[in-house]
Amino acid sequence: MSEDLASSVPRRVLGRLLSELRTEARMTVEGAAGALQCSRQKVWRIEGAAGPVRSSDVWAMCELYGATGPVSAALVGLAGETRAKGWWYAYGGAIPDWFDLYAALEATAGRLREYQPVLVPALLQTREYAAVTCQHRPDGERDRLVEARLGRQGLLRRRLPAPPRFEAVPAEEVLLRPVGGPAAMADQLRHLLAVSRQPNVSIRVLPLVAGPHAGTVAGGFVLLDFPPGNRVAPAPPVIYREFLTGALYLDRPGEVTAYERIWASLDALALDQAQSARLITKILEDVHHGAGEGEPEPNGTRIPIPHPFGPHRLDSVEPLSLADLAQAQGVAPVRSIDELRGAQIDDMGD
Repeated sequence: MSEDLASSVPRRVLGRLLSELRTEARMTVEGAAGALQCSRQKVWRIEGAAGPVRSSDVWAMCELYGATGPVSAALVGLAGETRAKGWWYAYGGAIPDWFDLYAALEATAGRLREYQPVLVPALLQTREYAAVTCQHRPDGERDRLVEARLGRQGLLRRRLPAPPRFEAVPAEEVLLRPVGGPAAMADQLRHLLAVSRQPNVSIRVLPLVAGPHAGTVAGGFVLLDFPPGNRVAPAPPVIYREFLTGALYLDRPGEVTAYERIWASLDALALDQAQSARLITKILEDVHHGAGEGEPEPNGTRIPIPHPFGPHRLDSVEPLSLADLAQAQGVAPVRSIDELRGAQIDDMGD
């Protein structure tokens, strides 16, 4: 397979992790090259994801940097994927499940765009919601996954480097679907309202009245864009899709263009941020009955407040009515939730 057709994703993750190991070992590029008896350009090429990497080189670098056995084995497994096309990462393969490749990629992104038709995006989940979504895993593994998911959320609050811009488009069904019971869902919806106040976070709901759309076929996905850093040009965007047995990473220009078009379609159909906040509020009160006390802060903890929507929150904004929602999407107004759920949109657009 020619190098230009291979996915750059495994190379980029591998290069970043090897660079971090070298830094932790307090070695310069020149020092590493001397110890490895190779040129500085070779170390730069590996760390800069310039091409496929040999497993023997990764073993030598891991040994030099003092990496543990499991980490070395994981990185060597990753090196074996650096020639992959449209990289499919199979869970339980050469790279162990605990080695969170997506988190390593996510941490370097400057912009994250996520569409989710089934569950609340992981970066926006409360602890209880996350625990319910991981309940099919063994106890020890479930706890580890929940902690890892909550730990990743710090990405949106970090100071240095600057946090990424996170644009989430959850489908309205996500807000209606009970996960963990009314109290857990009420907490989760309050958490969405709290996090949406962060300047780098946008939550825009895709309403049911949008009908069938491009995302129906595509399913959930994340678009990751990367800042240039020390590069002349930024690394190419990556599309991430998660499945039961593995994850797909796409970064070829044609694939990125296709998902950019899908995102543009979803962006045109989604409610704006103010409308979305009002719809979340309406669902919280009418469907989940505002159960629970206090509003979760972005770090997952809760603080008691006199009313979940007190004077400093949404009391100045009228709840989004069904007529408002229909008008926003350019369709005939409906008179009830049941009518809204059964509405059919004849003109789907592109």
